[in-house]
Amino acid sequence: MTRKGRRLAIISIGVGFVALAAGLMLFAMRDNVVFFYTPAEVHAKSVKPGTRLRLGGLVKKGSIKKTGGQAVTFVVTDSTREITVSYTGILPDLFREGQGVVTEGVLQSPAAFKADSVLAKHDENYMPRDLADSLKKQGLFKHAKGKFKSDKATGRPEQ
Repeated sequence: MTRKGRRLAIISIGVGFVALAAGLMLFAMRDNVVFFYTPAEVHAKSVKPGTRLRLGGLVKKGSIKKTGGQAVTFVVTDSTREITVSYTGILPDLFREGQGVVTEGVLQSPAAFKADSVLAKHDENYMPRDLADSLKKQGLFKHAKGKFKSDKATGRPEQ
């Protein structure tokens, strides 16, 4: 075998090992992937109860109810469907009615969700990308007056 052939064989074996390692890592992490759903997507995709996922939308006005201690229930909506969320813990300071929220937890039924964590938007211009795209499709997205423009390379808003 020539020098060039040996070098090519070593490089090929190295690339093969890297590809195998990447494949094994992706296979091992497949159960850790948490998807983001809006209430309409949960209904449309018939997500089964007991599924762990992220639920995002807007907190419906008049839906926040403190049920004692740190327990709270509220309704997440995307203006098409609604899901009642129950959560026990301290809510973020910016959590309020009419604001964007992402909750992570387990779907108990098509209309009930048990959250482990609640994330509120960090300022008046932030909205999770999946939620913004969903609201844009429905014609309900309202963004700040020209404050953001899309970065063509990443598709993310830039200031």
